Amino acid sequence: MNIRILTEYSFLLVAVGTGLLAMAAGMVGSISVLKGQSLIGDAIGHASFPGIILAFMLSGEKHPVILLIGAVLSGILAFFLIQLVARDSLTSGDTAMAIILSSFFGLGMVLKSFIQGHSSFMKGQEALGNYIFGQAAYMLKEDLQIIFFCGLLSLLLFLLFYKEIKIHVFDAEYGKSIGIHKDAVSVLITLMTMLLIAAGLKAVGVILVCSMLITPGVIGLLWSKEYDRVLWIGGGAGFFSALTGSILSTLAQGMPTGPAIIVVLSLLAFVSFLLTSGKKVLIPDRERGTGND
Repeated sequence: MNIRILTEYSFLLVAVGTGLLAMAAGMVGSISVLKGQSLIGDAIGHASFPGIILAFMLSGEKHPVILLIGAVLSGILAFFLIQLVARDSLTSGDTAMAIILSSFFGLGMVLKSFIQGHSSFMKGQEALGNYIFGQAAYMLKEDLQIIFFCGLLSLLLFLLFYKEIKIHVFDAEYGKSIGIHKDAVSVLITLMTMLLIAAGLKAVGVILVCSMLITPGVIGLLWSKEYDRVLWIGGGAGFFSALTGSILSTLAQGMPTGPAIIVVLSLLAFVSFLLTSGKKVLIPDRERGTGND
């Protein structure tokens, strides 16, 4: 086992990049956990896949920025379709998310099958499969730049509007009374979530990206009732899992990085559940629109 590989520049870039992504995803994802909308990340993650394929088909290139734009646009469309279906029909929010998730992902697989073997899309199409399960070990420099940009931008937005987001999560009615626009905060949260999902697709794939958003928040909630501590614990759990998963996948030949990160994260959640079993977690009181701070 050659541990000197852990000091190589390429490994350090992947480890720090995925660590930053997981830390930001853990902090931003805690919002969805507390709002009872954990499935929204899963739905948007799956829904971004056809956007990636369409971006490749229209541009003829597999440049990460082009694919990122396609993923974000597809995710935005899916989000608004979920809101439309849930608002204008008797369908519940979870059912609407499940319908959009499966429909968009199915469309993505149909498009992927269409371009396979098609002479016009032969060049570069094999790399598109990496976005299903992720392939962090083979990320390009451009992929890491996108991860750093999206991760830092999401964290910056989160810190700048932390007060508004916190009030929105725990007492939306009070926020409305002091001039905080609920829809604007919702759009901001959705934007941060989409940026992190799109940036994380190459690392962990559309199947597992939801775990990176949700599991760290759950870990934080198991250990603390204070929202600030929940964020730090969740972000730390995400960073630790990304770093540990990257190390394990590098030392163990044939182990994919993305799934290794999620396995470590899941083990942390399981251990946290065992050690904190019976504790009451921080959940907003949705009947009154208030919650414990």
